[in-house]
Amino acid sequence: MAEPTPANDDASSIIMTVGTRQSPLALAQTDIVVSALQNLFPTSSFPVHSMTTTGDRDQQTALYDFGGKGLWTSQLEEKLVARELDMVVHSLKDMPTSLPAGCALGCITRREDPRDTLVIKASLAQEKGCKTLADLPEGAIIGTSSVRRIAQLARRYPRLRFKDVRGNIQTRLRKLDEDPDLTAIVLAAAGLQRMGLGDRISQYLDMDGGGILHAVGQGALGVECRAGDERVLRALRRLADEPTTLACLAERSLMRTLEGGCSVPIGVETKWVEAGKLRFRAAVVSAAGTEAVDVEFTETVTSAAAAEELGKRAAQELVSRGADKILDIVNAARTKGGSLAAAAQAPMAVAERGGAET
Repeated sequence: MAEPTPANDDASSIIMTVGTRQSPLALAQTDIVVSALQNLFPTSSFPVHSMTTTGDRDQQTALYDFGGKGLWTSQLEEKLVARELDMVVHSLKDMPTSLPAGCALGCITRREDPRDTLVIKASLAQEKGCKTLADLPEGAIIGTSSVRRIAQLARRYPRLRFKDVRGNIQTRLRKLDEDPDLTAIVLAAAGLQRMGLGDRISQYLDMDGGGILHAVGQGALGVECRAGDERVLRALRRLADEPTTLACLAERSLMRTLEGGCSVPIGVETKWVEAGKLRFRAAVVSAAGTEAVDVEFTETVTSAAAAEELGKRAAQELVSRGADKILDIVNAARTKGGSLAAAAQAPMAVAERGGAET
């Protein structure tokens, strides 16, 4: 870690160590940030330190049986606070909405496509012409580790079954190709695109196609740093994308108000319909897909405060419609130590274990 000196304290001449997870996607995302910083500060150095986290090492526990999102971030944050790192690059959807003491969200970069996607087994697509969720046969098994995805898919496509499949993107694609039980998997568009695997996408999923809302922060990168470290913050402010930042602040405010995490069925969709006007959709769905509440607002959002207020108001409206009762059941099922989806009687197949929701 580079301590501030007369030579590197100026924003135009800096040495900063960048932390990240060791997965191929995390490294690719970190390269995006480092390349952008290098372009802005060509005389500076941004060495990368990668490490495995609890979520990477624990390949037995299902995502919905973890309590929160710290399993992907906490070890890196410890090194950040200890001044072994100057910043950490995360998938924003992996970052807790309330950060540890001494840590701050330095910037949110321009968002990639935030949608989920359906990836159908290549042989099935070729032999039977399956291209979308609507084309899949009765009892088709979809691989996903996300309760959010399972809940929404079970609600809209009750004929489908689900199998817990984790691991990095390449591992999940290999499981899809090799596992005779799997018909398709659901992955984030941004991850596939960043890894140059966009050709595997069979269908993009959103409210207008497939009926699926994406995860809070999906498709965006968040760069975490020490609170009050103006040297780092000055550099990171140059990377921030305002439209992405405002949309994601609204999404994160909603999740914070609902006290949700990566293992609860909260979906969102934000879109700028015109300059300064944000359409905000959100839903909470029971794990089995049998109950759901949703909201939609289109509001003028031109500041962080307005974005936070929109997310908070959307959460309060969801609660008034019963979202808190759905989330109480979800959290109670997890507390009992069993499979959340099974406890909620969602249609599941045999589970497999692996890495983060991607």
